[in-house]
Amino acid sequence: MISIKHLSKSFRNPDGSVINVLKDVNCEISKGEVISIIGPSGTGKSTLLRAINMLEPPTSGEIWVDGENIMAKGYKLDKMRRKMGMVFQSFNLFDNMTVLENITYAPVRLLGMTQEAAKAEAMELLHKVGMTQKAGVYPDSLSGGQKQRVAIARALAMHPEAILFDEPTSALDPTMVGEVLSVMRQLAKEGLTMLIVTHEMRFARDVSTRIFFMNEGIIYEDGTPEQIFEHPIHSATKAFVNRIQKLVYEIEDEQFDYLQIHTGLNQFCLKYNLSALADDAYVIIKEMLFEHLKGLRPLTFRITHAELSGETALDFMVEGMKESPLPSNDAVKKLRARVKNIVEEPTLRGFRVKIILK
Repeated sequence: MISIKHLSKSFRNPDGSVINVLKDVNCEISKGEVISIIGPSGTGKSTLLRAINMLEPPTSGEIWVDGENIMAKGYKLDKMRRKMGMVFQSFNLFDNMTVLENITYAPVRLLGMTQEAAKAEAMELLHKVGMTQKAGVYPDSLSGGQKQRVAIARALAMHPEAILFDEPTSALDPTMVGEVLSVMRQLAKEGLTMLIVTHEMRFARDVSTRIFFMNEGIIYEDGTPEQIFEHPIHSATKAFVNRIQKLVYEIEDEQFDYLQIHTGLNQFCLKYNLSALADDAYVIIKEMLFEHLKGLRPLTFRITHAELSGETALDFMVEGMKESPLPSNDAVKKLRARVKNIVEEPTLRGFRVKIILK
């Protein structure tokens, strides 16, 4: 469906220097594929999407869509853009139009649909994204997640053959990310061709047929989710997909600032979309520090979240100990029943207790 050959994109700075954002990108995209584009910030992921639909015209190379070179002189870009929808980070809804009007505007103007037919289809699309009850309201009354679902419905209203998603959840509060990803999962099941720039690693792994790992302006690695996440070829890919996020506190004595830990926990859970775990984690941390490990100082406490596996853990390392500091009592037995697992192991510095949350 889409063939990209030797695509490059450069930007010239005010001082005359040149930044090469895309460097000789080559790929083939077939109908029905769901491709997630992952990689560090600043490696050309969003620029690639914007180049594909000519929002950022490439410096050189070729882009073929359904057998036509859309970079050829005289090619009418409107033809391509009717085939290829785009969902942006910042929603880009018309604030002076209702939700329903946002969706019907383009089909009436560009596809020649009647108002009645466009409205009927728009209501079906709003039902698909769970937004039927918001048809008559204006965008400024919607949450970020609701706006993005409307933006997806608006893109679908043009009957695209493919949709490009440019970090569709990056501007959202973490509590709203799930509702947008749920809609995108459903679209993937329906066979829509999708290219998705995302930092949601678990989503990318679950929903994609292929993964592009981009680094330094090129597609560094192209493969199935299993290959990219479990058997990456390049060291740069391996380092990126095995990211573990962590928050560390060194507790020297009994006068530590527990309020700081509590605040840090909430911010960590919010940032990585783990709010559902926050309350249980808070209770367990308090129980460990003030009951089971009371008086055992110095102690290093870490909250960790592995983006690849989705595992979230509370890690307590007691300095200088050679055996598990956990007592054998009913309270600890009850704790074991509340969590997924408790790993107890010696380290060079002391003894480590890792509590893996459910």
